[in-house]
This record gives sequence, C-alpha cells and structure tokens, in this order.
Amino acid sequence: MLRAVVRLLLRLCYRLRIEGLEQLQRLEGPVLIVANHQSFLDPVILWAFLPAGLTFAINTHIARLWWVRPFLRFAEVVPLDPLQPASLKTLIRRLQAGRRIVIFPEGRITTTGALMKIYEGPGLIADHAGAAVVPVRIDGAQYSPFSRLDCRFPRRWFPRIRVVVRPPRDIRPPEEIKGIARRRRAGENLAALMRETMFAATPCDRTLLEAVWDARRTVGTRRMVIEDIERRPLGYHGLLTRVQVMAVLLQRHLRHQGPVGVLLPSGIAAVVAVLALQKHGRLPAMLNYTAGPAGLAGACRTGTIREVVTARRFVELAGLSKEVAALEAAGIAVHYLEDWREGVAAFDKWAAWAAAWFGRSFRSRPGAAAEPAVMLFTSGSEGAPKAVLLSHRNLLANCAQLAAVLDFNPTDTVLNVLPLFHVFGLGPGTLLPLVFGIRTFLYPNPLHYKVIPELAYESNATVLFGTSTFLQGYGRHAHPYDFHTLRYVFAGAEKLQEEVRRLWLEKFGLRILEGYGATETSPVLAVNTPMYYRGGTVGRFLPGIEWRLEPVEGLAQGGRLHVRGPNVMLGYWLPERPGELVPPSSGFGAGWYDTGDVATVDDDGFVTLAGRLKRFAKVGGEMVPLNGVESLAAQLWPEHRHAAVAVADARRGEAVVLVTECQSASLEALQTHAREQGIPELWLPRRIVTCAALPLLGSGKLDYRRIQQQVSAG
Repeated sequence: MLRAVVRLLLRLCYRLRIEGLEQLQRLEGPVLIVANHQSFLDPVILWAFLPAGLTFAINTHIARLWWVRPFLRFAEVVPLDPLQPASLKTLIRRLQAGRRIVIFPEGRITTTGALMKIYEGPGLIADHAGAAVVPVRIDGAQYSPFSRLDCRFPRRWFPRIRVVVRPPRDIRPPEEIKGIARRRRAGENLAALMRETMFAATPCDRTLLEAVWDARRTVGTRRMVIEDIERRPLGYHGLLTRVQVMAVLLQRHLRHQGPVGVLLPSGIAAVVAVLALQKHGRLPAMLNYTAGPAGLAGACRTGTIREVVTARRFVELAGLSKEVAALEAAGIAVHYLEDWREGVAAFDKWAAWAAAWFGRSFRSRPGAAAEPAVMLFTSGSEGAPKAVLLSHRNLLANCAQLAAVLDFNPTDTVLNVLPLFHVFGLGPGTLLPLVFGIRTFLYPNPLHYKVIPELAYESNATVLFGTSTFLQGYGRHAHPYDFHTLRYVFAGAEKLQEEVRRLWLEKFGLRILEGYGATETSPVLAVNTPMYYRGGTVGRFLPGIEWRLEPVEGLAQGGRLHVRGPNVMLGYWLPERPGELVPPSSGFGAGWYDTGDVATVDDDGFVTLAGRLKRFAKVGGEMVPLNGVESLAAQLWPEHRHAAVAVADARRGEAVVLVTECQSASLEALQTHAREQGIPELWLPRRIVTCAALPLLGSGKLDYRRIQQQVSAG
C-alpha cells in the first residue's frame, strides 16, 4: 500500500515515466540492478517502481545519516563500504541465494550531472555470483533540490523524471582470465555497460529543432546559450523566435524545391538559417566558402543546389565576389539576408514570439528524425568532394555518445572557432552545446591566432575544439593565463603533433584530448577522455559503435577500419550521380562505413591510427605510412609543417617525397635521425622539397591534393 502511494506521488509531482520494466519482470535467478546516481530520490524511485523484494546496497556513510535511518526500515538494506571486501561477500551470498540486489556503482551522488567513476566491486559481485546485470538510467532527478549539483545548475522542485530499464547483460570475463586481471576486466565491462546505457537511454528519435526546444524547457528560456562577435547573446527564446521569423522569410522568398546552400560564417545567423531551413522542410547544405569559385559551383552541382542564402556584408568582408559571380553564372539564385530584413512586419515578430513561447510548431512528426538534417561536403583533399547527408538521428546520436563519456554541463562555455561547413564545428562545436543547454561562443576565423586566446580569456571558455595546426598557433601566441578556465581541449581532423601536445602541457598545464572521426560519422568515432586516456592514441570508440578491421596486404599489424552505428550517415550524393542517395556499405555488409583508415586496437580498446590507406606508399613491395614519414620529420624540425606524398618510381614502384616548410631540411640529417630512432631506411624520402607555406584546407588540414599536384608538376 505504501509503495502504491509513493508511486502515485512521484507520478504526480515529477510526471515520472518508466520504460522497459518488462525487462525485470521476465527474469529469473540472481539479478544485479545497477543504476546511475543523480539524487537522494533515486533509491526511493527504484523501491517504488521496481518489483518488490529488492535488497539495496547503499554507502555506509549515507546509511549513518540521521534523516536517512528512518527510511531504511521500509526496505532490506546492506551498507556497502567500497574499501571493505566483507560487505562484497555479503552481497555475493545474497545473489547466490537468488535475491535481487540494487546498487549504485558510482558509489556516490554525481556532482557533474554525468556518469562518474565506476567501482570494480559491483562487477566483481556479478562475476562471482553469476548474476545477470540489468542497467537502469535515471534522468531528470539531477535538477531537483535533492541532487548535489552546483547551484549554478537550473533547479526546480518538480522536474520531469524518466527511468529507463535496459535489457540484462552478462558481464563475466572469459574463463581464461584469472585473479586481479579478471576483477579489472569485470569492472571495465560494467563501466562500458553503464556508458552504453547512458547513451542508449538518451532520446535521439526527434529533430534537432525539437531537441533545442527540449533543452529550453530544461535550462530555462532566459539563459544565454549562444553568442558571436556581434556580442548580442541570445537565450533559447530569442533564438527560437529568430528561427521562426527566418522560416517565414524563407517561405516567402525561396522559389525552388531541393537543398538550399548556406554561405555564412560561424555565427548566430548561420545557426538560425540552418534551423529555419529545417523548420521550413528544406535541407540546409553547408557550403565551404574557402573552396574557391570552381569548388563552390561543383558542390552546388553535386548537391543539386539551386538557391543560396548568404549575407552581403559577409561577401564583402571575406572577398567572395568571384565566388558569388560563379554561382550566379551557374544559374543559382543568391539571396541576401539584408534584403529580407525590411520585409519583417511587427505582426511577424509577435507571431514568432508566441510560437517560440508555446513551442507547438517545433514538435516533429513521426519519422522526421530519420530524414536528412544537413548536407555537408567532404574535404576534397584526395579527390572531388562528395555530398554527405546526415539525419537528425545521426547528429543527435553523436551528441549523446559524447555526453555519455564526457561531463558536459550547463556551467560550461564552448569556444567554437571552427567553421560550420566542417562537421567538427557544426556537430560537437555547435549542436552539442545547443541540445544540452551549454553556452557557446562562435568565432568566424580560426586563423586569428592572437585574437582567439584573448576571447577564451574574456569569455571564461571551458571547452575548446581545434585541429593540431590551429592549436599550435593558439599555443604559441597565447599568454600562459589565457586558457586558465579551460578544462577540455579537443583535437581532431588531423593527427595531433607531439610538439603541440608538449607545448600545451608545459605552457598551460592542459592535456589535449585527441579524437578521431569523419564527416560520414557525424563526426566522432573515438576520443580520449580524462578518465580513459592513452597518449599517442585517439582514445576508445564511443558507445554504440561497432568496428571491424579488414586485413591489408603488406601490413603485419592493424587493418582497414570499418564502422557501423547510429551516427553513420544516410549516404552520399556523388559528383557523377547528383541527387541519388548511395547508402553506406562495405565488405561487411549494408550499413557499414569503410573509413579508408588503417588502425590498430589494443586489448584495452584504445585506437591508434597509422594513416589513410591512400596515405601509404608501396615501396619495393613494403607498405610505408606517409604519416610516419611526416612524424619523423616533425621530431627533427618541430617548428615547421611537413607533408609526405608518394610518386611513381620505375625501380621500386613508388617513392616518398617530403615537402616541408623547413628551409634547412636535408636528407642527411633525416637519415641520421632515422638511424638513431631505429626507423627503417625504407621510410626515408627519395627527395625533399622546401616551400614557404604548405597549402591548407578551410578546416586547417593539409591540402594533399594540391601538394601532390605541385610535386608532380616538378
């Protein structure tokens, strides 16, 4: 009777919703229920809604609190001290007797809102008792006064609470693993299960606009969440009001069906344009304004783009008149936002304000999450750019995957200097903060090496995304105190150079977290985290990602990486087949994406990249990684950039040419250094070409296509 009353009160007060309860009802035998711990409400919720007869393992310190002791008589409780093995043995015996035990493997209530350290003890208990493990995620209780989150978090007396019970899992390690190694493996299996649960229980079957609206409900309408160089920050209500106004203008002025090009710098206007196009039922295509007139026109042909939205001021400041002329010459209509502004009536603004407040128009229809949300284009560093179609579910899944392994929270400030036409700048840099209620500052030019450290200092940035090239520039020009508030610095899109890693560690005391991904995977596949870090690797795969390694002839270790997961793209539109979707597929079947990268994965799950398969030279029948040649040169001349390319060679099939910005580079010095490092002579380049500056793409990566052309031209 008491449980029924408590259930009713929880449903009324917290609009509590529980999903997957049938997972427990059909289980027999010993069961260990593991849940994340967000507040003092958690054990009450589980006691009231899960089947009766549960034993709760709670922290010894909590069990001694005077105001907790009266509640302990309503359930069977075993005080648990993580440092005392005897308490673990008690739980093992109860499980072996067929009891069901509830435990919070973090050992404490979270202070970050995200998953904290997972103790090995619960994994050991499940292993010794042979128990099925049922993971549970509790979400929403962290915003109640009963949590231990910082006071800067949005708090409400009665937030919505959602409980998700996931299918049971067997986390026991293989029988051949014994002793301490077995305990660690069981603990790691449990931690991996908790991360998977945090991801899988995050709603991804919604549109980006609906996710932004939901974030507004969580953190409030007035909280400033987005700002750019205009220095007019917006809260969710202001942002959604602008989206509604822009959607009305798009409906009035767009004349053709199909994708619409977005030619805007990183800023609020670009974000509003993307969301408004989605609301209007159109597909935003993010155009790379650094690609040149021919590149832009080619992207529009591949993406079947007949209309482009831009700003007259941006075209003038960025010197894009030739690009715009090329688009117009190709028959593409170019719309300027300034020309539409005068047509916004007072009624339009009022109606937009009301729509943003009530939010009904931001709700998605069934199935919309699987539709294309954005069109991006590959870098074109190795060939003609392809159009990549990412769905709402792809992008939201990758945001949820990152949130499952990193403790982003509303107290953070993201400084995003990457362009929105690059998936790294659009996804983790912009959409992730928006859907999780995190403030973000958008800056349009990542090459302003002196300005960006000042912005980080002024805005109290806590999260920074960049490439190795950009981070090197910021590190050299910044004052040692400019980045004092940063707690996460992520590097991606290209290999993180050791010199850059060392510079940031010694000058700022910051460890750069290197990750790996692709436009086709929305984008992140693997990332180092403060909890799971290994230098020289790109971290572990995110939860929800399956991977396979295909053997490569001539390589003794590793293989060609193929991946599958909810963040893998809908497919390509190819330059030779515009408008025709080509879904991902590889030798492992439909839905698998062939990354084209050669990788190794160690026993602990850390991924090491050897480079793209196209970035190998076959010299005398042996596979030579061109990235390895570049790293060898970087060790010797760390102050300069280097690029290695392969050229045809009549005697050995292919030969390596090193192109470097170091004017004093010599084959003799490189050969001496290679011998000292034990590097085979096969890795040495046939010749060295010096240049003033290596060509870069807009994302900051080396433009290998142009470098190859320059070398071939002599």
